[in-house]
Amino acid sequence: MPFYQLLRKVIRTGVGKGRFVMAAAGFGIAMVLILVALQVHDNFNQLLYGRQNQNERADYLVVNKKITNDMMGRPELTTFTPAELADLKAQPFVEDMAVVTAAQYKVSLEADQLGFSTLAFFEAVPDTFIDVRSADWKWVEGQQEVPIIVPRDFTNMFNFGFALGNDMPQFSEESIKLMQPTIVVTQGLRQVRFMGRIAGFSDRISTVLVPQTFMDWANGIYGTGAPKAPSRVIIRTKDPSSTALTSYLGQKNFTTDLEKTKYSKIRGIVQTIVSAVGFFGVVLLMFALLVFSMFIQLVIESCRREIRLLITLGTAPKQLQRFLLRQFIPMYIVIGIASLALLAGAQWWASGLLARHNMFVPAWPAPMTYVATFGILALVYLVNWFAVRRHIASV
Repeated sequence: MPFYQLLRKVIRTGVGKGRFVMAAAGFGIAMVLILVALQVHDNFNQLLYGRQNQNERADYLVVNKKITNDMMGRPELTTFTPAELADLKAQPFVEDMAVVTAAQYKVSLEADQLGFSTLAFFEAVPDTFIDVRSADWKWVEGQQEVPIIVPRDFTNMFNFGFALGNDMPQFSEESIKLMQPTIVVTQGLRQVRFMGRIAGFSDRISTVLVPQTFMDWANGIYGTGAPKAPSRVIIRTKDPSSTALTSYLGQKNFTTDLEKTKYSKIRGIVQTIVSAVGFFGVVLLMFALLVFSMFIQLVIESCRREIRLLITLGTAPKQLQRFLLRQFIPMYIVIGIASLALLAGAQWWASGLLARHNMFVPAWPAPMTYVATFGILALVYLVNWFAVRRHIASV
């Protein structure tokens, strides 16, 4: 129809074309920013919680109170009260928790093969919190041999520190396991000797561990006889980098291995950046919708007389609405597909790049990204439909 050709010319006139391009560019940038924010959020969750990215070592944290000057000489202030233990266990980021039982007696180790003896300390935790699996990790009363789990860091310090500094040979983990240090347990004038055996090396707990059965027996025989409040606990958490966890520890004056929680700051920064990108994307989308609405109003005002004439001659307003919407719908779809294709290409590239560093994210955008694309297109269509309907009705 000649009138439709006239409307197309009006849409493509100087002022109208400039507004149209500005609205299209703003809409495209807004959609890309929103989709990027959603996809980065999903990738970040995959890096933290995805099965391929699970880091078993970082799932367990040994927590104790931070020592201050006021606590010096007052060991009762460094232990956990029952209320504090119950509160910690009730936190949503704690999946499981157990106390670390400390020895109430003096311990020394004599290693004839290494030619030295040293004071030591023993602790015990439930077997479910230990990362060393050995059929020999057990002890019953009357057994002379006591299995020991040693932190792997201790062996590294011996080999690359003590041994090199004292012209002593270095030992592999296999050779260390063959050694049988003598365990000397002392309490006052009472002293007993056991034969030790290295059952394994722990990457999770930086302490010398003995079976819980031996610890309970030895504390009952050589300890004070009264249970002591724990000064350390071990927790299993799904996300050691949780900002809620680090915030809670800070508020309670608790501390743990900072190496395992250092990513909480990085996570907070990433979440802030993602939120900012998403916020600016939403703001830009609102401006794009506003510009589209103003552009539609401009087109209709420019053709007010012609539209009135056509309506007077019997042209249905809905027919005019459909025509105007057809001028914009193809552009919406093209921008939506282009934005999604751009994001898919970036996601594929990022997936390959991260995989080379043993970090895994999906090669394709997350399902919510596709849903968001459809939702944004539907929202833009509805906004423009209401704008066209309102302005046509006011003519």
